[in-house]
Amino acid sequence: MLEITWTIRKSEHSQVLDRMDIEQERWITIKLTPARMQWKWYELNLIDTPGHVDFQYEVSRSLAAVEGAILLVDASQWIQAQTLSNLYQAIDQNLEIIPVLNKIDLPAANPDRVATEIEHVIWLPRDQIICVSWKTGENVDKVLDAIIERIDSPEVHKQKYPKKFSVL
Repeated sequence: MLEITWTIRKSEHSQVLDRMDIEQERWITIKLTPARMQWKWYELNLIDTPGHVDFQYEVSRSLAAVEGAILLVDASQWIQAQTLSNLYQAIDQNLEIIPVLNKIDLPAANPDRVATEIEHVIWLPRDQIICVSWKTGENVDKVLDAIIERIDSPEVHKQKYPKKFSVL
């Protein structure tokens, strides 16, 4: 998304937001990282959060600060337990969920099976699921468009859910 919005130039280094050595070695996110980008005259402020259950507190603080969440599921795997845990936290926070299947370009990808799983386990309609390849950039623009179309601005979200914005 950073490259498509021209926030950064195309990079040889694929883990731009994961800066710690251990994050890069293990391909995990440990520390949340904010990113600001422009898309179709909108300013998007996104947070890349850890997905692992060991970082649940960090994820909960991030979810308290946003209006929506991208549910990112690997199209070559089943939905992971920690993904479900984070998803249910997002639902409890009244966040708009944008389901995204990633890695559709891999030979082992099975987007139909994983989309069916999302539909049955998480109750999100199949027509809302966006299939992407972050690696090739396929359909990443659709994710950015979905953010603009589906997620309320902070002001509108605050009006709908005023309790979320009480003192923490």
